[in-house]
Amino acid sequence: MRYPHLLAAALALTAFAGLAQADQHQTGNGASGNWKQGIQRSDLTRDDLGDSVHEVIQARVDFDPGVASPNHSHPGVEVAYVIEGTFEYRLKGRAPVILKAGESLYIPAGTPHIATNIGEGKASELATYIVRKGKPLLVLEP
Repeated sequence: MRYPHLLAAALALTAFAGLAQADQHQTGNGASGNWKQGIQRSDLTRDDLGDSVHEVIQARVDFDPGVASPNHSHPGVEVAYVIEGTFEYRLKGRAPVILKAGESLYIPAGTPHIATNIGEGKASELATYIVRKGKPLLVLEP
């Protein structure tokens, strides 16, 4: 590829394009519109899985203290690995799960969920997605 840095920037913008609509929505735990200022995402890799249907995407996602993602799902599985800090994950139909650095969580395809930094400092996760090509990475849920 001739301009890989432009592709990486385009992928990062695409991944959060759907989230822009969430600015006016509740996250499901009382937090509202401030999440965009408190979450920073860095896409690390994106590659085909050797078939014509799936790809793997890996990103580092940093959350400021007290910040929650909007309620969302993905068109494939996600494995969230906590790099630092403490997160509470709320997956639809399950009890909340609290994870600290070094712990991970499997999130099934299409499962609505919210991730919240419940610690006093920054929290970071390594998010690995195995998703269908051509679908938005993130879908906002009510």
